[in-house]
Amino acid sequence: MELDVGLHVIGIVRAGRTVPETTPIQAALNRAERGTIEIDATYRDGFDGLGGFEYAWLLTWLNQVDGPAGLPPLRQVPFLLRREQRRVGIFATRGPRRPNPIGLSLVQILGRTSAGIDFAGVDLVDGTPVIDIKPYVSRFDRPPGDPRCGWFDQVTISESVTPAQLGQPGGADSPHDH
Repeated sequence: MELDVGLHVIGIVRAGRTVPETTPIQAALNRAERGTIEIDATYRDGFDGLGGFEYAWLLTWLNQVDGPAGLPPLRQVPFLLRREQRRVGIFATRGPRRPNPIGLSLVQILGRTSAGIDFAGVDLVDGTPVIDIKPYVSRFDRPPGDPRCGWFDQVTISESVTPAQLGQPGGADSPHDH
């Protein structure tokens, strides 16, 4: 099934990270590091009211993903399973190398400027295109109880961990993820 989906870049992430391999793998593991989203002037009115929220979902286009062009392997070695070289299906991962390289980051909103949004929780490289921002709403986004999280429940995850700290990818035929 192939559809032409028009995406609009509403802004660009500005952060101190420039290489995906040395960028923390999740915003929640790097809450202290700050970044900015430079918002395209066309979309600035759409941010009215966002200041009343403490967190927001940042959807990005991961344009700096490495690997060959085309459909990535549907079974990959995630960053967190590099040491084991264990493959899992791409839709059971949070990795960047996917059929559509859409990033999902839960960032803390620190403030708004005339040109953008300051946030904490950097897990993106400088220049990453932002395709949408949605407010985090605990009544909608936080499930009840203690949900199962698959293989993630079985790995130890350190604060600010980067792919480079987790070992080398398994080679050209086993791309990584987070």
